[in-house]
Amino acid sequence: MAGLYTSLRHSPSSSHHSFTSRLLFLLLLLPLTLAVFAFVLQWRGGLNDPTTLWSLDNKKFPGMGSSPPKNLARSSNSDCSQILGRSSSPSFPYFRDWKFNYDSDLKPKICITTSTSAGLEQILPWIFYHKVIGVTTFFLFVEGKAASPTVSKILESIPGVKVIYRTRELEEQQAKSRIWNEHWLSSFFYKPCNYELFVKQTLNMEMAIVMARDAGMDWIIHLDTDELLHPAGAREYSLTQLLLDVPGNVDMVIFPNYESSVERDDIKEPFSEVSMFKKNYDHLPRDTYFAMYKESTRGNPNYFLTYGNGKSAARIQDHLRPNGAHRWHNYIKAPKEIKLEEAAVLHYTYTKFSDLTSRRDRCGCKPAKDDVKRCFMLEFDRAAFIIASTATEEEMLSWYRERVVWTDKALSMKLLRKGILTHINAPMAIVQGLRESGVFSSVIVSAQTTLSKDKFLLSVESTNSSITIGSKSIFSRKIGGDMESQATARKVLEIVDTASHAAAIPPLSPPLMDDLHIDT
Repeated sequence: MAGLYTSLRHSPSSSHHSFTSRLLFLLLLLPLTLAVFAFVLQWRGGLNDPTTLWSLDNKKFPGMGSSPPKNLARSSNSDCSQILGRSSSPSFPYFRDWKFNYDSDLKPKICITTSTSAGLEQILPWIFYHKVIGVTTFFLFVEGKAASPTVSKILESIPGVKVIYRTRELEEQQAKSRIWNEHWLSSFFYKPCNYELFVKQTLNMEMAIVMARDAGMDWIIHLDTDELLHPAGAREYSLTQLLLDVPGNVDMVIFPNYESSVERDDIKEPFSEVSMFKKNYDHLPRDTYFAMYKESTRGNPNYFLTYGNGKSAARIQDHLRPNGAHRWHNYIKAPKEIKLEEAAVLHYTYTKFSDLTSRRDRCGCKPAKDDVKRCFMLEFDRAAFIIASTATEEEMLSWYRERVVWTDKALSMKLLRKGILTHINAPMAIVQGLRESGVFSSVIVSAQTTLSKDKFLLSVESTNSSITIGSKSIFSRKIGGDMESQATARKVLEIVDTASHAAAIPPLSPPLMDDLHIDT
């Protein structure tokens, strides 16, 4: 019996059964072992999660610099860092420490020129928002707060930003420019406040054209630092893509403006807090605009608080000139222009209650109806100046809530349904993401290595004195100068189409109810 048992135990069927059991055991053990091994590696930081392969800590997007500066909150510029600080949970991690040095990669090359006296809390979000959508170069003509040593040093440190100070030398050069010897801007000369600013902007735009050409730019745009371009209608949210699709025979692209419609009276950071805008007449059905006109104005002088004729981009080419702050023109031809059907300029006007007093403090006119006409071109600006100059703080706030803030939610919803008002969230999301990711704080901290203001002024003077078109300086035409060259210039102007020398286009209000004409 013992022999039989031994024989059965070592039979082929028994051996096969034992082998199968062992194989199954190994097959079960192997995945468990691999799972434990993977867990240990990941716990120790040795295994990359596939979802993090494109995070900022592992891959560098083009133009990204080194890791973010440490201890931003303890920097010497703590005040600026608090205003433009970062959050502990960035929603746009790809922006962190991005230097935006991609000017050689983008086509067409786009520049923006502005004249500003604003502070960093407004200028930095404005610059980097436009960098995100494709602008490579900025010509900042600065004065006031923007020209202070602390602010200007930071602005100078940003790649692609050229800072030009309003020095006595600059004013003397601009007083010799071509514009001063022609009549198309002359009706704005020697007037205070908004008229003076309008002339400054135009003279600065004249300089910026030459600077843009020297920098190899394809397009130039004039914007204020309370305006953001909204490239809707492009295949992607990109100003580069938008202008790339413009036909080659087009000289100027007009962006109708939308106007901010604030819903609170305590806005601190308009670019991050305002998303509701009133659409431009050009982007609305004519019947809708006039049918809802009275409800849209809410007792104000016009459909918009301020201007309604948009801003424009010009293709860099020979004989280009400004035509006021809102348009460009050409000395030898009438530019071919198109008006975009979806893209717009978002104008953040009177978004803060303090905007009432800041406008008042910049202008020395008397708060009387006749006198404010010398200072301001638009009716609402005149009314706001008078209120800010004559009313108490409480009265100003009441006026601001009634005329500017959209406190009537039912009316807002009605106009949203009609398409008069609209919510645009992309700029707000981009600026919030930039702030939370520490881009603004990084710029402030890294500004310690930039040029000093004194050295930069020397370079500005050198640059200004050498700006030329061809072989002749744009600042060479002056009364009492070279009479032969002046005579030649006058002869050229006589044979040029007079349409190219029409008066400069000022900020214009949208159409009034009086402009409604019923077809019979």
